[in-house]
Amino acid sequence: MFKGKVPSTHHATDATWSKWIALITQRARIGNPNRPGILEIITNWPEGENFGLMDEEEQEQVTRAEEAPPYNQLPEEETRYALFTDGSCRIVGMNRKWKAAVWSPTRHVAQATEGEGGSSQLAELKAVQLALDIAEREKWPKLYLYTDSWMVANALWGWLDRWKKANWQRRGKPIWAADEWKDIATRVEKLPVKVRHVDAHVPKSRANEEHRNNEHVDQAAKIEVSKINLDWQHKGELFLARWAHDASSHQGRDATYKWAQDRGVDLTMDSISQVIHDCETCAAIKQAKRVKPLWYGGRWSKYKYGEAWQIDYITLPQTRQGKRYVLTMVEATTGWLETYPVPHATARNTILGLEKQILWRHGTPERIESDNGTHFKNSLINTWAREHGIE
Repeated sequence: MFKGKVPSTHHATDATWSKWIALITQRARIGNPNRPGILEIITNWPEGENFGLMDEEEQEQVTRAEEAPPYNQLPEEETRYALFTDGSCRIVGMNRKWKAAVWSPTRHVAQATEGEGGSSQLAELKAVQLALDIAEREKWPKLYLYTDSWMVANALWGWLDRWKKANWQRRGKPIWAADEWKDIATRVEKLPVKVRHVDAHVPKSRANEEHRNNEHVDQAAKIEVSKINLDWQHKGELFLARWAHDASSHQGRDATYKWAQDRGVDLTMDSISQVIHDCETCAAIKQAKRVKPLWYGGRWSKYKYGEAWQIDYITLPQTRQGKRYVLTMVEATTGWLETYPVPHATARNTILGLEKQILWRHGTPERIESDNGTHFKNSLINTWAREHGIE
């Protein structure tokens, strides 16, 4: 009910939209299960309309027979056949550029290739092709491929066979990057390839040799950018930090950071701090906290925690999201403050705020007091309160 809508992009230029897509691709990853993040919200990827995660039933059918062992468990004589791959994408000037890289952990050398017009997903495929080039050129009997891309891992574990049987179509439409996938499929039929997915988000304190090798190829795949592009990237970080701060109900710096991490978005503490410092809603919340606590009068002493609340609206300058009001809800016995920003101070928005911030978090109260404004005293509010047994 409260999930936000992704705004239409038909008013934006293709160049501007491509920049945001690239920035989000750089900064975001798939979030924790049951906690959809920004990648799950954005569904209309330019290169990926006909390529995405499988349905649950299809995922269960994917064979993992070709999974490689962890790198540190490879026999020493087999490590020479191991390669780490990665790909990246950036906006450079007005063009989107990709770079694919391969890292050899035994030779400690990297090889890379670059191009224009593609995405980081395409770069991941180019990196696989580059690894196959090396293995074929040196006549390797096998290849152990290590990647932090679930797309590459799942394709080589089983999707390629399914796509080939379906004539390189999925649900009646050509799969994304069909030419690259056909080339990879043809080559892995001749060369035994085993693939392992590497977690790219492991703290340095827990990183092992596999993670460090993945970091090497990640650095090799980075694209050098100019000062102007670094400025644009900073704007992109602030855009994502603002999204996370708003969507997490205006929590503090550390809580916003954790909220974003759980949903697959890597943010810096500096960008979060800047967004919170400039947040008009947070400024209003601080102002509300200066209000004299309700329990000073003594008449709230008969209530237990969560049984009595006092509510009011604070008027704001209009925010970027068009929200001009904040519904403030103060718990009578402790002074605990809950807030709910809304575009209009209406009865319906009042009920939504009470249900989300009070009933869902603290339970149904016995009493709610207000200033008797029309958004608090009307038939809709009265019916709702009567149904919940609230004075």
